[in-house]
Amino acid sequence: MATLNNYLLVSGLLFAIGLAGVVLRRNIIVIFMCLELMLSAANLTLVAFSRFHPSHGLPDSNGQVLVFFVITVAAAEVAVGLAIIVALFRARQTLRSDELNSMKG
Repeated sequence: MATLNNYLLVSGLLFAIGLAGVVLRRNIIVIFMCLELMLSAANLTLVAFSRFHPSHGLPDSNGQVLVFFVITVAAAEVAVGLAIIVALFRARQTLRSDELNSMKG
């Protein structure tokens, strides 16, 4: 049986991997994927706390409802983020973040 500590450990590891990817990598798409990994780690934490914090004998669904809204906003963020990445690539012909030092083309 998995405990809350197990879920929090996995969530912390996922968040740490995502943070390391954001800090260490230079490819914008990889940075974007690592940001999404960090968001998924936060969602896992919300669901774990929701599951292991019963109210009136049933799991508290507030965290799960919040995760639903976070996933909805993340879907819109992915669409806008990928559109910005495609526009940057068309303008600069690169996806390396260290080569994109100004917004002016």
